Amino acid sequence: MYESSIPLSERLRPNTLDEYIGQEHLIGKHGVLRGAIEKDILPSLLLWGPPGVGKTSLANIISKTLKRPFYILSAISSGVKDVREVIEKAKNEDLFSKGKPVVFIDEIHRFSKSQQDSLLGAVEKGIITLIGATTENPSFEVIPALLSRCQVYVLNPLTRVELETVLHNAIKTDLLLKRKSIELKETEALIRISGGDARKLLNALELVVSFCTENNIIITNELVTNTIQQNLAMYDKSGEQHYNIISAFIKSIRGSDPNAAVYWLARMIEGGEDLMFIARRMVILASEDIGNANPTALVIANNAYQAVNAIGFPEARIILSQCVTYLASSAKSNASYEAIGKALEAVKQHGDLPVPMHIRNAPTKLMKELGYGSNYEYAHQYENNFSPQEYLPEEIKGSAFYVPGNNARENELRNYLRSLWKEKYGY
Repeated sequence: MYESSIPLSERLRPNTLDEYIGQEHLIGKHGVLRGAIEKDILPSLLLWGPPGVGKTSLANIISKTLKRPFYILSAISSGVKDVREVIEKAKNEDLFSKGKPVVFIDEIHRFSKSQQDSLLGAVEKGIITLIGATTENPSFEVIPALLSRCQVYVLNPLTRVELETVLHNAIKTDLLLKRKSIELKETEALIRISGGDARKLLNALELVVSFCTENNIIITNELVTNTIQQNLAMYDKSGEQHYNIISAFIKSIRGSDPNAAVYWLARMIEGGEDLMFIARRMVILASEDIGNANPTALVIANNAYQAVNAIGFPEARIILSQCVTYLASSAKSNASYEAIGKALEAVKQHGDLPVPMHIRNAPTKLMKELGYGSNYEYAHQYENNFSPQEYLPEEIKGSAFYVPGNNARENELRNYLRSLWKEKYGY
């Protein structure tokens, strides 16, 4: 039975190297990975590339071609326990099979350090051949010990010609699409919507076809654009929806609503969002939207980032929830964010202004003779550890880049700065 409920992208998943579209540098006639597969000398490897370029399909083809036991783990839903159970199964399987079992881990960059550590022994001892798929740079997201034992293969974005081949192949070979007469008159809109992702491309094609009641369908840019715009939520949960939800999340924290913030956090977790992406966004927000109104916010956000990386899913959701509710409940200020923006604008406007002579470094006798550091007033030698000397270039002296926000903590800072600088900076 041919299941219509199975997405088109899954129905068309290639089963052999010859069916595979793209990545000629790896699996073409003289491709380095094709050679390793054909000779059955496959090392543990990491497939690094953008979404929808065939990482999972390639892992499946490798296993089928080599006729090895094949295990799949998702970094979104698997913990250390799951990894150990699969390794134990692989050990037992290896006793009765000729080939070393393959363990495929999708989105391996989402694995915490402890989860990656649990793989290390099995890879080192040759119990398994590891294939990891990642959209992130393995140099940053995979622990060095594991990275050093894997060959990294880079998968390129699919070209326009390759994407059009995917479309024509779908119309010619898919049993459900073949029931209709489909003409690809224009493909620009489909390819633009896909962003080079073959999975999105096929999902978009399937959506357009499903909303056409006629048996004779002519695919045009207008038809595609109208259909996708009307059914965006059904079509794409990771494109615009992804950005809408992270926007709602950030704005809820900025708006001091912990209830809305934790709801959007739950939406992202349930949708399989990268937990480290969420944690990174909160570190940024702690400075951009809270800043000196509550300096502890950055400490907590950074600690949460480190903890999420160490713990991984599912327990990391608790750490994220604590951090989200704390940040949302904190006093807010964007004064630090505004300050660096103003300072950068001043740099662009005035160029490389000279450093005032009295605050220049004077490591050599000649520099001292030229006046470097002359008349510098060492703040700690003055009352209240302060001297009202000029620290900015002459051309922009008195410029107030940092203007403390109107909150308890920064009002204290304002009063303190006013006591030091009087009316100079308008505090």
